[in-house]
Amino acid sequence: MIWPARAVKDPEFARTVRSAEVDIILNVHSLYVISAPILQAARIGAFNLHPGPLPQYAGLNTVSWAIYRGETTYGVTIHWMVPEVDAGEIAYQATFSIEETDTPVLLTHKCVRAGLTLISELLNTAAASPNAIPRLQQDLAKRRYSGKQVPEEGRLSWNRPAREVVNFVRACEYWPYRSPWGHPKFSLGDREIGIAKAARTYRQRDGTPGTIGPADESGVLVAAKDEWVSVRRLLIDDRFVNPQTVLKPGILLYPGFRTQ
Repeated sequence: MIWPARAVKDPEFARTVRSAEVDIILNVHSLYVISAPILQAARIGAFNLHPGPLPQYAGLNTVSWAIYRGETTYGVTIHWMVPEVDAGEIAYQATFSIEETDTPVLLTHKCVRAGLTLISELLNTAAASPNAIPRLQQDLAKRRYSGKQVPEEGRLSWNRPAREVVNFVRACEYWPYRSPWGHPKFSLGDREIGIAKAARTYRQRDGTPGTIGPADESGVLVAAKDEWVSVRRLLIDDRFVNPQTVLKPGILLYPGFRTQ
């Protein structure tokens, strides 16, 4: 039996869930907030597979926030669902490493792979002994909830260390999908420019942060606070652009949207 996904927003749908004798509600990557009466309608319970370690990474776009903050470990969580988003007791959780080459898409894939194992564990336990499904209370004092906001209002500051600059760019790199954060931006003349791909060079920079240096084999060098950053792909008017055609040596890019 199939029902439209949006039905979970209607409290009256709880009657349908009860009459169908649904054992488990399993929410996986749905953006619909399930009505409270429906959460209580399944015989065993309602569970959410959240692509992040709770309670530290609740809410939206958590894979991007983890990369932006320079985390080296991450995780995925199955939790009991309550009316407050991502706040229910933890049933199962798995952790794994974040590599320097991981983008939000690759990190999401890691969540999916680990999450499928957790789902199997949940369903096997539910079939054998529902009362054995763990219920670990979250420490909500450690809860960090993220909404739709974008860090730094989407503006890129070259006065930050290269690692932070590159992490910000990488946290927005959803290729081939559209980034929910867009791309970190600055302006050059009357054009607004996004940086779609960048990498560290581990080479000490010369001059003021924001100074455009020479091109290298992969892109154009721009000085961050401590080292050169290799800018490898730009986004202008929704088109990807080779940085060598736009960024010329000696120009000073200021934080945010200002240039000189």
